[in-house]
Amino acid sequence: MQERRAYSLQPTAYSLLSSSLQPTAHSLKRWLRDWKLRLLIFFSILGPGFITANVDNDAGGIYTYSLAGAKFGYLLLWIFVPMTIALVVVQEMCSRMGAVTGKGLSDLIREEFGFRITFLMMAALVLANFTNVMAEFAGVASSLQIFGVSPYISVPASAFLVWVLVVRGDYKSVEKVFLVASGFYIAYIVSGALAHPDWLLAAANVARPRMPLTTEALMMVVGLIGTTIAPWMQFYLQAAVVEKGVQAEQYAASRVEVVIGCIFMSVVAFFIVVACAATLHVGGQHEIKDAGHAAVALRPLAGRYASLLFTFGLFNASLFAASILPLATAYTVCEGLGFESGVNKRFSEAPFFYWLYTLLIVLGAGVVLIPGFPLIRMIFLSQVINGLLLPFILVFMVLLINRVDLMGEYTNSRLYNVITWATVIVVGLLGAILTVATLRG
Repeated sequence: MQERRAYSLQPTAYSLLSSSLQPTAHSLKRWLRDWKLRLLIFFSILGPGFITANVDNDAGGIYTYSLAGAKFGYLLLWIFVPMTIALVVVQEMCSRMGAVTGKGLSDLIREEFGFRITFLMMAALVLANFTNVMAEFAGVASSLQIFGVSPYISVPASAFLVWVLVVRGDYKSVEKVFLVASGFYIAYIVSGALAHPDWLLAAANVARPRMPLTTEALMMVVGLIGTTIAPWMQFYLQAAVVEKGVQAEQYAASRVEVVIGCIFMSVVAFFIVVACAATLHVGGQHEIKDAGHAAVALRPLAGRYASLLFTFGLFNASLFAASILPLATAYTVCEGLGFESGVNKRFSEAPFFYWLYTLLIVLGAGVVLIPGFPLIRMIFLSQVINGLLLPFILVFMVLLINRVDLMGEYTNSRLYNVITWATVIVVGLLGAILTVATLRG
């Protein structure tokens, strides 16, 4: 009797279990379908934000981060926390403006603030960017020179390669190459780990903001900010978002891509500082003449593999940025002056855009080959110029993005405005203090 009762209960228990699992299985299936759709949207948007953030770790940036680690050790690591937050906010604003308005930043500034202001801003950007282009080819030369390749071979060959990539390719093919190049930045993370840093000391300096009250330290902080939140990034990102065709409906996925790119970029930069702090600073080598010198100096202190990875990362970053920076400058100038621009256009459709891109590459590569040119001083100076120029660009951005007639419901939140204005004030004050201190000797 008991066996029959037990047998008769089995179907009831099964039916209850299956009915309770059915909504769960349906919910799981729907959740997986939604996530698959989100991932597809994310990968269709992936490109502008991730590329822009990572190319910021160019030869000039790597030199600045290496110098910060060599000179100050772990002392300035705390600055990466506020810099990363500011970078995420600024880059997200550009991505949002590009998606909502369908126009580049230079284009919007010219339309809303007039040609004269736009021209002055472009002149300052072209000067800073041209110095950065020289830095990229200097990075190519110094990285391959470690393997015995003459700059008179490596620089012209690299210049021709990046010219062909952009002039002969379209946006999709160029973007794929740039995304692959972005992935190779992981070499710096591995290199930093191989340097065996003092992680407890590094963590203590991240949590405790402090710095020497000297002109040298102040210049380094302005240089770090200038190379991390470089003005050219904002113009390139917004132009790339527009050319890729990202629209307001896809803005959420674009925002995720920007945030991931900014965090990855900051992690890479953090490991560069840590690698040089753990080796060069600890070993008493506080001066380096370029990023290639840092790679060579790492060998006896951190091992052959750390040095090779650092060298490979420098070559990849230099070649990558040597393509992007002239491109960013050409976008900025053409938008500001109203010329046709875009990688998807043929040479005959956008001649000014391509000729400017070509001229920047030829002159940037040519200057590097001039014997005795004070290139290293110019490289670091370009990062400081970036830091001094940044507040002016941010003022234009925050005024534009809060225009309801331009952005509609996509204007800035109060928190974003607070962070942006705080960045403008802090960087502006640092720049003013640095200028006064330099003039007074």
